[in-house]
This record gives sequence, C-alpha cells and structure tokens, in this order.
Amino acid sequence: MSRTPRRFHPVPYEYHDEIEIEIDSLSNLGKGVGRDGDWVVFVSHALPGERVRARVFRNAANHSEADLVEILRPSPDRVEPVCPLFGECGGCQYQNFAYPAQLEWKRRQVGELLRRMAGIEFPVEAPVPSPRLYGYRSKITPHFQKPVQGRIGPIGFLREGRRQQVLDVPRCPIASESVNRALENLRRETRANARGYRKGATLLLRDSLDGRVRTDPTEMCEERVGDLVFAFHAGEFFQNNPSILPAFTEHVRREALGDVGDGSATHLVDAYCGSGLFCLTAAPAFVEAVGIEISESSIDWARRNAERNGVANCRFVHGDASAIFEDVAFPPDRTAVVIDPPRKGSSEEFLDQLLAFGPARIVYVSCDPATQIRDLARLDGSYRLVRLQPFDLFPQTRHLECVATLERR
Repeated sequence: MSRTPRRFHPVPYEYHDEIEIEIDSLSNLGKGVGRDGDWVVFVSHALPGERVRARVFRNAANHSEADLVEILRPSPDRVEPVCPLFGECGGCQYQNFAYPAQLEWKRRQVGELLRRMAGIEFPVEAPVPSPRLYGYRSKITPHFQKPVQGRIGPIGFLREGRRQQVLDVPRCPIASESVNRALENLRRETRANARGYRKGATLLLRDSLDGRVRTDPTEMCEERVGDLVFAFHAGEFFQNNPSILPAFTEHVRREALGDVGDGSATHLVDAYCGSGLFCLTAAPAFVEAVGIEISESSIDWARRNAERNGVANCRFVHGDASAIFEDVAFPPDRTAVVIDPPRKGSSEEFLDQLLAFGPARIVYVSCDPATQIRDLARLDGSYRLVRLQPFDLFPQTRHLECVATLERR
C-alpha cells in the first residue's frame, strides 16, 4: 500500500483512490480532462473520447490530478508512441495522439483561451502543420544532477510530473539525426569527465549548416531560411524547427505587408528582432525596415546577417526598454510592427509604447497563446483582430506558435 504524503488533502478522494472517468477534452498542459459531477480531474496521457481508470495523487482546491491506470475505451485517435520513454519523459505530451487530432485540439484550445481570457469570439485558422513530425528539433538541452562519488547519473530531461528528477534519455526521436548522433558522444564524454563537475549542468547540442553539431554556447551557428543564411551564437534563441520556418516567416511577411494597394504597409518595425529572422525575411517587401532589440549581442548578429545576405533596406538599433520606438521616424499609418516577445509576453510598458506609436498593423508572434491573448485583450480597444493563425513548430508536444494579425480601428 502506498504511503500517503504528509500534505495530501483527502477530499474528494483518498490518496491513490482509483476512479473510472470519461475524458472529454484536453488542458493547455496536454492532460486529459474528465469530470466527476462538477469536479474536474486531470489525467496524464488520457485522450478525449476515452473512458479510463485513473489513480488520484493530488487534490487541489478545485480539481484533482491522477495517473492513467487503464484505458477502458480507447479513442480512435490513439496511436502507438514512437519513443519507448513516452509517459516517463516530460518532453512530449502527444506521441500517443494521431497528428491530425493534435492539430485540431491545438486549434480548439486557442479559441477557448481567446473566449475565456479576452472575451473575444473569433475563428481560429487550422494550424499550419510541420513538414516533419519527428527529427525536427535542431537544438536540445539535456541536463544532469550533481555527480555522486565521482559518477554522473541520468543525463536527459525531467520526468513527467517531476520538478527535479531527471530521466536518462540516450536518444530523442523529435531531435534531428545529427543531434542524436552527437548526443551519444557527448553523454560518453561527459561521464568520462564526471570529476570535472562540482554540481549538475545543462548540456547543449545544436545543428549548424556545416553539418557539425555545436556543444559550446559561444560558438557560431548557421541556419538557412529560404534564400537567407542566419548566423548566431549556438546558445542564443533561434527557432529550432527549420522545416517550417520558410512558411512561418512568409506568413509573417505577408500579414505585415497587408493588402496590396493603398492599404498596404510600406515600412516595417521588428520590435523584438533577435538576430533578424522576421525583419530580414520580410524587408525586401517594404520600402524600409528597422529591427529593434535590447540585447547588444543579438543586434550585432542581426547587422552581420543583413550585410552577409545583402539586405540593404534594413537597419538595426539597440533599443532602450523605456523608449523602444524613439529612433523610428516611419509614418505610423503606413507602418507594420512585428513583435515576438518571450514566453511571458509583452510588458505593460511596452504595450503602452506600442499603442502610443500607433502603427497601422501589428503582427504578434507568440510561443504561448495564453500570454498572447492576455496582451490582445490589452490592445483590443485600439486594434481589431483580423486573423489568428497557429503554426505547429512542436509536433508531439502541447506547445504551439500563434500569429495574430491586428489592424488599427
């Protein structure tokens, strides 16, 4: 019999009670959602349409969490996972879910978030699928904990539902073949050098165009997107599903440009430009473009990328967080602004500056639809949403990129 955790709250279920429950939807964390009357139960790896037996391990204030014990009636969309570690590794949530169903549920979840968080009813486009469903990741960051008696334990990713326990992952099916080959060697070298580590560490493996996987975050990497080649430090942010980037960047360019004719934008501002991905791929369609970034290192790479790719109508400036648009002299009514903030979304200070600048169009790219929709609610009084297009950069996982196009009211 399992020992009850000291802080377990035994209402409405006792610890490890087994319940039968119908799964009717998915949470934004990728867990199956069932209801026992009005009480919500989240069940890992259960799919909509299934009846399951689940074992409760936590009761919160308004829901319970449970492990999947048995599938009593499987979903027709249930498939066999590719990875033998699926269910143990916390990296993937949907390897057991047929890909068309993954896409449909991701679309539904964006619409539900939009209604619930912003009070906006708006049709969400079908997600653009990834050309590659496995072997697409060009970067992974496995880690390990502090060596014990000169030996390194598991090297991999966090176990499902755990905050510290690392699962040993010798191979990751969603990573590229070159990254997996390099991972085998890096694991061996890291263990051989165990006494060189006084604490745990995070490793880096990143593809580059020359075929050599980078493991030093300060090394230069290159990635091709369409006709352009981008250089950046291996440890810095760059989208890591190269197979979908041409379609992704083309959509952002097209949405920023707007309708061809009198209503189209002539100038472009990329307000979180990084090493120049969206600014440089879109710039040829505009009279002039400017990329703004508060990271001096990223601005340096963006300028180099503009020069090496011969993009002459695009400049990059190091922005101050309190005065992002200070050096932008473009006519706002002919300007589109692209924003691709970090997962936490944009700050109120930034959104205030964006509203004060007042561009004709805003193209908001986000890796977290929840924070994106929070920010859309803030912009709703001055801008109207005209398109919401998800892109599935991360097949087999709950993660999604979403591009929102807004026009000034």
